Amino acid sequence: MSGMSPKVVVIGGTYVDMAIRCSQFPSAGQSVVGNALSYTATGPGPNQAVEAALCGCDVHLISKVGGDVFAQMVKKNLAEFNVNTEFVYTAKAKNTGVAVTLVNAVGENAACYYTGANSALLPRDIDAAEQIISDADACLIHGELPQQAITTALRYAKVHETKIILNPARPVESQRSRQSTGLPIGYFSADILIPNLWEAAEITERSGANIRTAKLIGSDLIARGVKYAVITMGKHGCMVVDRNGADQIPAFEVELVDQTGRGDAFSGALAAYCAVKDDMKEAVKFASAAGALACTKFGSVEALPTKADIIQLLQKEATD
Repeated sequence: MSGMSPKVVVIGGTYVDMAIRCSQFPSAGQSVVGNALSYTATGPGPNQAVEAALCGCDVHLISKVGGDVFAQMVKKNLAEFNVNTEFVYTAKAKNTGVAVTLVNAVGENAACYYTGANSALLPRDIDAAEQIISDADACLIHGELPQQAITTALRYAKVHETKIILNPARPVESQRSRQSTGLPIGYFSADILIPNLWEAAEITERSGANIRTAKLIGSDLIARGVKYAVITMGKHGCMVVDRNGADQIPAFEVELVDQTGRGDAFSGALAAYCAVKDDMKEAVKFASAAGALACTKFGSVEALPTKADIIQLLQKEATD
């Protein structure tokens, strides 16, 4: 990953995260005392954009914030990591999305979030950003956004032959209405689909999701049109499936502190690698190292590793 800075566009939701560390999660009617607090811009959009920037990419974020005091804080936080916020739009009548996260003593987390302005990202917002999508080496899209905006982004990226990486999280519409977990057919135009195992099983309507069935689930996704299915499986690593077969990439063993930013670190690092090279197995190893390192610190953006950190872990793993 050298030479000119690769260009990555990230399209994802923006939140203000209020993360509190506590010894245990409170049950109904119970109060517990926290022992650490972080207060920062977060969500798939900022987290993945910052990770790609930390990996040496020139990054634009397409997202939406509210007409409140949090909006400028978000943009200021992103600017500190050299993430371009020209296309972080403002929905003046809405609040910026908010996530309240609790992290217990063993690094598990529970969260409550309000989508806010994220639900107002419109196709015309994507229209205005067509040029940066066209110029990008990779476009990373998180599915927890209005479906029409995602479909528009997919169409532009496909037309301009920009590599598409899609995390098919459930869109905000289906979360509210409990619609089917199936994906629109256009989503399978993505070059790389990165669901977790349970999401992949839901998309393909398969029961009994486990490591043994991950290859079959991935093959089903390939048959629907994606070039690569990268199925994340937590401590069991990732299953990388394409038309030539499947490979399981093992997870890195680290001391877990907080798993909040694991998935976003993985996605951002994967986009950064894929913006430069086409070796999917090596890209997933790189991304897996990023995800593991993000678990070793408390917080979300604060825990994201640099490219140097990731390379160091990969080299250490290779020599052990």
